[in-house]
Amino acid sequence: MFLWLLLTSFVVAVLCALLTIYIFRTALVKTLTRIVGEDLALSWKKFIQFALFVVGVSGGIRVWDLEKYLPAATPDSRPVVLTNERWVLELYSVVINTVQSMAWMLFVFFLFTLVTIGILRIFEMKSEKKPGS
Repeated sequence: MFLWLLLTSFVVAVLCALLTIYIFRTALVKTLTRIVGEDLALSWKKFIQFALFVVGVSGGIRVWDLEKYLPAATPDSRPVVLTNERWVLELYSVVINTVQSMAWMLFVFFLFTLVTIGILRIFEMKSEKKPGS
């Protein structure tokens, strides 16, 4: 039963990560095109999407929490029984943790890009002012 939970958690985390990447694909391309240009935007997009995928899946599946379903080393302690309610709770936790870890990464990415775009605009305004002084 534990292996099915692990496999199902992995599949759910992968699907959540892919859906989130799909939703943010246009915003990533537009932002990256503005910062690094069209020629580099697609390769950077692939890199960021890969990083999002890895962060989402690794953040969604907390292996150390799943250890409670394995037999314990001591004979007196028993593993927690996987009931239907626990399955739902574990899969819900996978969805929330996957999306949460990806949201933090996207937040940091867009925060840095916001600062970068602000700096680019300042330089653009200075270069427009300079020739006509």
